[in-house]
Amino acid sequence: MDGRLKPLSLNADDLFEKRAANAIEKNLQTAANLSVVVGGLLGCLVALYLGKTIIAPIALAIVIGIMFGPIADKIEKNKIPPSVSAMLVVALFAGLIAASFAAFAVPLSSWIDRVPRIWNQFQISLADWKGMFDTVGSFQQELQKIAGGEATAMKVEVDEGGPLEDAAFLAPVILGQVAIFLASFYFFVATRHELRLLILRLCVRRKTRWHLARVFKDVEDSVSGYLISITYINLGLGLSVSLLFWLLGVPSPLLWGMLAGVLNYVVYIGPAIMSIILIGVGLATHTETLAILTPAAVFLCCNFLEAQFVTPTVIGRRMTMNPFFVFLSLVFWIWLWGPIGGFIAIPSLLIINVIYLHMFAAPERRRGVAKL
Repeated sequence: MDGRLKPLSLNADDLFEKRAANAIEKNLQTAANLSVVVGGLLGCLVALYLGKTIIAPIALAIVIGIMFGPIADKIEKNKIPPSVSAMLVVALFAGLIAASFAAFAVPLSSWIDRVPRIWNQFQISLADWKGMFDTVGSFQQELQKIAGGEATAMKVEVDEGGPLEDAAFLAPVILGQVAIFLASFYFFVATRHELRLLILRLCVRRKTRWHLARVFKDVEDSVSGYLISITYINLGLGLSVSLLFWLLGVPSPLLWGMLAGVLNYVVYIGPAIMSIILIGVGLATHTETLAILTPAAVFLCCNFLEAQFVTPTVIGRRMTMNPFFVFLSLVFWIWLWGPIGGFIAIPSLLIINVIYLHMFAAPERRRGVAKL
């Protein structure tokens, strides 16, 4: 008699039940992991929203610091310590901002005095459209009678708030955010090399450290290259708008050119706001419909040429971003952090793109065009 033990054989039903149990267990484990990831993302989202007063200026300082990093590198090549180069960079940035505010202040103050006139002209223009509104209201009442409902007139209510009180309440918050931004900007530029080495030391494997160093380098090149390029483009757009407005006889052409260049940092949203402002300028200076709409139309033509031809030519060789992802990024960050979020929306998308390429894309795509 053979003393060896024979393995137990499983019938078809037992084998099927075992496979089903393993599949269910695997699916439950996947669902548990997915729920942990989703919960973590929601937690991060809530933290970013609730801490926007502090986190938003720090994030903006990091983005601006990445932009000015090459300038600091050039300063440090002259054997200047990073702390001194960071101070010079912050002083340069503060000087640019102060010069911009000074250039805006004088012409903008005169236009603020014209706001009541613009509002009156807007009311007059609305009065010209009163017949159309009455027709729409009558049509609405007829539809409601046919549907068996009660006819209600269209009403427009204006909530009169207290802008001065709101400004007085927000002033300390804004000053605090400016202080946080400047301090974060200085310390990030001054310690950017130490921060990078500190993160690299956390990697045990040499290959991982080398790969992470490439990610840092590509992020800095991508964000800095984009912001510097778009700054030159916006400068050209502002000069073009100023020249055309001067030829058209629009008051304060330099002011509107500078404002167009600044708002163009926030794609889609900035040009829309600029168009509304220029319609107000037309209301303040003209009474004919064509003349009122001319400044906004000229600006939209310039913006169209810049967005469709100039910008793709300048930065399209290095990066091509899907407009849908750009729009989603803008909506998300503006909802989360307001104007600051609108500025960092594209740089954040570039950072995500670089990380994605290094993690999932083929090596040849990392060296080629960054395409979302």
